Amino acid sequence: MRTLCASTLIGEVFVIGFAGLVAMKDPDLAMPTVWTVSGIAMFLCLVLCGLVTRPGGVAMGWALQLGLVASGFFVPTMFFLGAMFAALWWASVHYGRKIDEAKARFAAQADTA
Repeated sequence: MRTLCASTLIGEVFVIGFAGLVAMKDPDLAMPTVWTVSGIAMFLCLVLCGLVTRPGGVAMGWALQLGLVASGFFVPTMFFLGAMFAALWWASVHYGRKIDEAKARFAAQADTA
């Protein structure tokens, strides 16, 4: 699960950075605010790469996904991109857990053989 979730989060780092560049063009948003918020979100993505298998890691990932979708109020394209990454996050968690279970089954079978 960790590999799939981390891959999704690394993709989000780039998308958040590019969204920051787009948000920077909005005259209503202050550039330091845009880059502070974007920087914190990108840092959280990187930290979550290591925390995803810990208790609460997946929940923090979901909170990040909600924030990404909510950023669509400032950069409208982020409604779509946030929804896409939320779907990727779900798939990463869902199929990552299935892969982990299959690996555990195969390891248990190898130990008994």
